[in-house]
Amino acid sequence: MTFYLAREASKLLRRVSLEVSLELQLLAEKWKLLLAGLVFQYIHGLAARGVHYLHRPGPILHDVGFLILPELGQERAFISESVFTFMFISFALWTFHPFVFQIKKFHTVLIWRRILAFLVASQCLRIITFYSTQLPGPNYHCREGSKLATLPRPDNLLEVLLINFPSGIVYGCGDLIFSSHMIFALVFVLTYQKYGTLRYIKQLSWLLAIILSFLIIASRKHYTVDVVVAWYTVNLVVFFLDKKLPELPDRTSGATSPMLPLSTKDKNSRSKEEHHKLLNGNSGDIVDWRTQVNGKLLEDGNGGVHANGPMMNGT
Repeated sequence: MTFYLAREASKLLRRVSLEVSLELQLLAEKWKLLLAGLVFQYIHGLAARGVHYLHRPGPILHDVGFLILPELGQERAFISESVFTFMFISFALWTFHPFVFQIKKFHTVLIWRRILAFLVASQCLRIITFYSTQLPGPNYHCREGSKLATLPRPDNLLEVLLINFPSGIVYGCGDLIFSSHMIFALVFVLTYQKYGTLRYIKQLSWLLAIILSFLIIASRKHYTVDVVVAWYTVNLVVFFLDKKLPELPDRTSGATSPMLPLSTKDKNSRSKEEHHKLLNGNSGDIVDWRTQVNGKLLEDGNGGVHANGPMMNGT
C-alpha cells in the first residue's frame, strides 16, 4: 500500500512539474495581455471609487424587484457575498485543475487571458454607464443618514489612488448600472459552459447565477435594472468577443502539448488508428502519388500520367 501511494505521488509530482514548466513557457509569451487585464481590475476599482465622490444619497427609487423580494436585512446581507465567493473560488480552482488532473482540455494561462478579455470589455461598458447617471444607492450604507453615503473631498491624490482598499471596494456607492458581481458570475458560468465537461456542474452554475441575482436584489445591493442589464450585456459581450478571439487549442488531442506524456487512453487510440491505416494499405506518412519514382511522373492534359525517365520495371 505504501509503495502504491509513493508511486502515485511520484507520478502526480512529475505531472505537476511538467505542467508548471509548460504554463511558464506560455506565460513568458502571453504575459503582456494578462498583466494588462489585471491592471485594468485596479482601474475599474479606481473608477468605482471615483464615482463614490459624486454619489448623492436620496430616496430609494421605485423598483419591482424590491416589491417582490422581501428585504434580507443588514444582518443577512452577507448571504449574497457568500454565494458569490463560493462561485469565484470554485471557478478559480477549476481553471487550475490541469496542473493536477490527467485530463487536460485547456491551458490555464490561455483561458485566463480569455476571461480577462471578457471582464475588461464588460467593465468598460459598466464604467461608462455608472458615470453617465448617478442613482441614489439602495444599499444600507448608501442611504440618507449614513456616514458612508458621501465621501469628503480627498486631501491628496494618494488617497484616491489607494481607494481605501478593501473597505473602499466593499462600501462603495454610485457604481450601480450594471452589477459587477453579475459580470464576474456570468463570465465564469459562460466559460465553464464552453470548456467544462460535467453537465450537472453546468446546470448548477446557471442555477447559482440565478440565485445570486435574486440575493443581490433582496440584499438591496443593486436595483433590479442593474442585474437585468448585466444578464443581457455580459452574454452579448461574451458572444461577440468569443467569435473574434482565436479559439483555444484542444489539449485532449495531445497535439498541442508535446511536453506532456500521453495518457494510456490516448496511446491506445493512436495505436488503433495507425493499425487501421496499415490494414487498409495506408501508412501514417502518406506520400503523394505524383512523387518521383525512378524518374519524373508528369500529368498530361487529360489527367493521365506518363513517366519521363527509366521505366519503373527497369527495362
